[in-house]
Amino acid sequence: MLYHLFTYLDHMDLPGAGMFRYVSFRSGIALIFSLFIATVFGRRIIDMLKQLQIGELVRELGLEGQASKKGTPTMGGIIIIVAILIPTLLCARLNNIYVILMLITTVWLGTLGFADDYIKVFRKNKKGLHGLFKIIGQVGLGLIVGLVLFFSPDVVIRENREVLNKDNAVEHVRIHSAATKSTKTTIPFMKNNNFDYANLVKWTGKYQAEATWVAFVLIVIFIVTAVSNGANLTDGLDGLAAGSSAIIGLALGILGYTSAHAEFASFLNIMFIPGAEELAVFASAFIGATIGFLWYNAHPAQVFMGDTGSLTLGGIIAVFAIIIRKELLIPILCGIFLTESLSVLIQVVYFKITRRRYGVGKRIFKMTPLHHHFQKAGHAGIDALIQRPVRIVPESKIVVRFWLIGILLAVITIVTLKMR
Repeated sequence: MLYHLFTYLDHMDLPGAGMFRYVSFRSGIALIFSLFIATVFGRRIIDMLKQLQIGELVRELGLEGQASKKGTPTMGGIIIIVAILIPTLLCARLNNIYVILMLITTVWLGTLGFADDYIKVFRKNKKGLHGLFKIIGQVGLGLIVGLVLFFSPDVVIRENREVLNKDNAVEHVRIHSAATKSTKTTIPFMKNNNFDYANLVKWTGKYQAEATWVAFVLIVIFIVTAVSNGANLTDGLDGLAAGSSAIIGLALGILGYTSAHAEFASFLNIMFIPGAEELAVFASAFIGATIGFLWYNAHPAQVFMGDTGSLTLGGIIAVFAIIIRKELLIPILCGIFLTESLSVLIQVVYFKITRRRYGVGKRIFKMTPLHHHFQKAGHAGIDALIQRPVRIVPESKIVVRFWLIGILLAVITIVTLKMR
């Protein structure tokens, strides 16, 4: 909104109005706005949640400090959502297709998570929204995002092409002047780093065009569902999901900005995505919102984000990565989310296999998701293959260590673009 207002005022020669033309300036304003909203108005939202007696329903898992969390306000993801939406609406170009998709993602998954928390809190149903409805909601969003990205004429790329010298070495990278529709994405560690999803369905012959969009949409649905559920599983310790998301958001913001800058795209040998520069504004609001939320969510937490926040954060990360054609970097960048999800999957599969074979189910980890494994003492009556660490690790130390791993993974993700 402010972008369009100040663009109009700039035509009237108002001093300083032209600053809003620059993405870097609007990104900085969005960051400040989101931090202000999350910290100042976040306090009021928390007080409101307390008045409504919206407290966390804590399952008895025998974890250190678990009892103290009982009654802590949940549904704090509302703070994150508001702190993202308002700065984006004020500072971004609202006619940009990518901004529109990110706003839809935020509202869609925010509503889905809110419904889940509402059932848990007000209807006292610990299971929350039925898993089938969650999946339907995530699949629905993936379907919308996939179809828009595939069919919208505003979603185009300018491909990167390597120019070789006489010794067959890369002399420089040239960005095509013509923008084209494409289902190509960036694949890490490969010298020729563009991968076309259409190659997956070559076997369909004359039906390849139809099969391509079906395959693309299915991949988008899988990524959106997997990452949003991964963020949801990670939200188990004070500040873990919010801090990890802030780190991932910063890395995605950098990748998004470089993808929308021809010189940077050429230097990194990645495709140029016209219009994606507006995502820097959204990324700044996202980073400010998650950091601001940490003001109250850091240990000991004064508020929990609930599914309202965790599903939204995961969905935003997934859709953002897909838009800038970096979704194949998600296993590295979102390594924390992936590890948490895999720990649960491995635990369940191993338990079922051993129960079927020996009559008694056995475990690999002391407890899952993985962050809870470190909160359990080893050799304390828990039949698990991995008993280390033997001593209980304090919650704050687990969170900080996971953050440090997240920072390392974010650096590796960006570095992979030059590791070919």
